Amino acid sequence: MLKTNEKSLVKMAVQGTVATTLRYDDFEMDQHGQGHTVPSVGGITYNVKVGDPAFGWQGDHIEPAVSTILNADKRRDKPNRAYNFLACCGNEAIVISGDAKGHKGVVTGHHGGVEHVVIDFPDRTLNKLTMDDKFLIRTFGQGLALTDYPDVKVYNLDPMLLKMKQFISEKKGKLEVPVSAIVPAALMGSGLGAPDPASGDYDITTQDTGMLKKHKLDKIKLGDFVAIQDADNTFGRHYLTGAMTIGLVVHSDSILSGHGPGVVTLLSNRKSTIVPKISKTANIANLLKIGRKRGK
Repeated sequence: MLKTNEKSLVKMAVQGTVATTLRYDDFEMDQHGQGHTVPSVGGITYNVKVGDPAFGWQGDHIEPAVSTILNADKRRDKPNRAYNFLACCGNEAIVISGDAKGHKGVVTGHHGGVEHVVIDFPDRTLNKLTMDDKFLIRTFGQGLALTDYPDVKVYNLDPMLLKMKQFISEKKGKLEVPVSAIVPAALMGSGLGAPDPASGDYDITTQDTGMLKKHKLDKIKLGDFVAIQDADNTFGRHYLTGAMTIGLVVHSDSILSGHGPGVVTLLSNRKSTIVPKISKTANIANLLKIGRKRGK
């Protein structure tokens, strides 16, 4: 088992509510100059879950299951940014109001710009939730470090995922991580250059359909673990030859230029310590039996 500083991490409660649905413009323009009017971020999404395709939906930046926020009117204020930052992939979330009070879910990522935290719940919970409901998240993970691999930076990750061999394994001084796809850094767009890899996400651009098919990126799913080649997310998000970043797909494809499926940073390394391994089951839904993989 990998050695970490888990015992020194701080576990804190944060509380949010369902994020209101948003519509940015009457029409969103695609790369061909065509206008589209489709659903977008926010709300309670009943039929899109982790484990589902990231492509093919009549929507833009669709967030699976439940989109949450602290204060929709003050998205960029410090309390709301803290809510987005502290919630880590794999953290437990509990409904604390309404007919679904006491039901539990799992954080599956956070979305920058709108500052949403995305939470997976089973159908029986989704069908009882309202837009007024509130959630308590037991946040745990920011500040996590690998004791024997100080050059590998860890963000947005509940420590329990590092204990699962299906997520990561140690082999001859390398860290092998199953991923559904390897993304060339040249395809990364919105969010590139952001100074903080511990909040928000950045997007795989999808306007070059030839590149998508070549690297099988058109097959990725919500909740997939993906590797971004030559991408340094150790301190900010930028291109660096030889670097490697592992992330999780948090939202669906987008119509907008420079946008596409969003990726939350989990691990990043400037050397060759992280070795991605293609796997058809590299998805948080498979790992934690949530989303499309929940038991009936």
